[in-house]
Amino acid sequence: MATELKTRKDMDPRYQWRLDHIFATEQAYENAYAAAQAAIEHMASWQGKVASDPKEAILEADRLSLTLDHLAAYALMHKDEDSGDPERQSRAARFQSLAVKADAATSFLDPELLAMPEETLQALASDPMFSDYSEMLRILLLQKPHTLPAEQEMLLAEAGDVMSVPSDVFGMFNNVDLPLPQVSNDQGEKMQLTHGNYGPLIRSQNRAVRKEAFEGMMGTYQRFGSTLTAMYGGAVKRACFLAKARHYASARQAALAPKEIPESVYDNLLASVEDALPALTEYLRIRKEKLGVEELHLYDLYVPIIGDYDMKLTYEEAFELVCEGLAPLGEEYISKLREGYANGWIDVYENKNKRSGAYSWGCYGVHPYVLLNHTDDLGGAMTIAHELGHSMHTFYSNQAQPFVKSNYSLFVAEVASTCNEVLLMRHLMKKHADDPKAAAFLCNQLLEEFRTTVFRQTMFAAFEKEAHAMYERGEALTSEALSQMYFKLNEKYYGGGSVVDELISAEWMRIPHFYRNFYVYQYATGFSAAVAIATRILKEGEPAVKDYKKFLSAGCSVPPIEALRFAGVDMEKPDAVKDAMQVFADTVEELKKLL
Repeated sequence: MATELKTRKDMDPRYQWRLDHIFATEQAYENAYAAAQAAIEHMASWQGKVASDPKEAILEADRLSLTLDHLAAYALMHKDEDSGDPERQSRAARFQSLAVKADAATSFLDPELLAMPEETLQALASDPMFSDYSEMLRILLLQKPHTLPAEQEMLLAEAGDVMSVPSDVFGMFNNVDLPLPQVSNDQGEKMQLTHGNYGPLIRSQNRAVRKEAFEGMMGTYQRFGSTLTAMYGGAVKRACFLAKARHYASARQAALAPKEIPESVYDNLLASVEDALPALTEYLRIRKEKLGVEELHLYDLYVPIIGDYDMKLTYEEAFELVCEGLAPLGEEYISKLREGYANGWIDVYENKNKRSGAYSWGCYGVHPYVLLNHTDDLGGAMTIAHELGHSMHTFYSNQAQPFVKSNYSLFVAEVASTCNEVLLMRHLMKKHADDPKAAAFLCNQLLEEFRTTVFRQTMFAAFEKEAHAMYERGEALTSEALSQMYFKLNEKYYGGGSVVDELISAEWMRIPHFYRNFYVYQYATGFSAAVAIATRILKEGEPAVKDYKKFLSAGCSVPPIEALRFAGVDMEKPDAVKDAMQVFADTVEELKKLL
């Protein structure tokens, strides 16, 4: 008999986050919503008058942003609990409409500020009584060539609802309407395939189980290829349109330049990882040999190759293990993790229509939150460590910075999360060093972290770069063209050591991060930086931890490249990625010895 997911109301509240920490009651939310509406209306009185009192105009817009920050977290996380609930859908839709109105109502602010004499803005930025806004004003001046006249900025802002349609439609389709089939589990029983249980199924020691799960998942996406291509094509066209409107040379430049990330960082990543593909091929050869299969298929890539060794961990056990592994970060760090565990920061288990995957989010002035779909294995523990890394980054940034400087760049967002994963894995490898089977299992896990976070995400980055370039060259974004391109990338990365199954050509259709254009490369750069930081922490101890917390506390008070330098990493050079690839190659050799 198929196993049915529980509804939200049937879940144990001990394992649910507490959104009432943001708004204690529904009425409190509505009051804040009404206040935001009033603030949006009042912002109109500033149009054409910003130069008369730029400080007060900036402060009023900032207060509105802070209110919207709380409304967004509450409305959208509430929907993520149960995306099929019409009331939750309605609240999220109302907020998104409000956010679009807010963007339109404040769209004149930057153009009017930039119309002021440059020396006036520089004086504002250097005013010690206005220091909270120094970085905002510096970046604003950098963006002057890409800021449009006020009426054009307003038009783009008012189009926000329309431009979010591809992402919104994909989210509803992927989380609610996607008709995944029933598949067999390890006991031979039929169960409903979901995003949450796909991971355990694809890691099953039973090859028939993982093959059926792979074919069920990829085959379903392939069936909707034309629809999903239209969704993703809309996201690509949106990015390219905005880049052209703002006078950037490409969509990629438009995504990287505002964060002050040189495009060479992206290209260095692609080149350095492709140079390391021979080590990946050797790892695949070991995997094929250890699994004892005549042909290694892509659905064989996730199963632990130490088949008779496993780590079964309840949520409680996994959390304790995470605290053990992160002990080098100090008592303050661990005590804050335990506070989150005990006080409603974390939503733990999958329920019907809950958003898939995992994330950390929150709002300024309230603790961070973590959404999980926990599984009782080492992967579940690594996800806890990863998302809590994001949460602690947010905690330290919010604690040290004013609201306007607290929101750290996406470029560094994956560093803290991945540093936690690396520290946890190093702890486990040390803890089990005298057990060859456990040591081999953990080597396999570390190699999988590299494969999925560096190699896989870099392959995604190559796909994303080419998909946008195709449209910019005037080529049609068809399901066949995108799928063929994705298939060829899989051949480049995995063809040396694996059969590249035809169904993998549809995998790009299920990647939600593609709707945040040029985001995924940061997983790979972040992992590389995290390996360097974790190595330094374990080697140097307290001085390195102190530098790392300075990085965590930086927010966006400095450019992201500079923030990483606080922790001892320079991503403008290829060294961090190349060093990470050497760690991968060394770990492949270590695994060969253990086996």
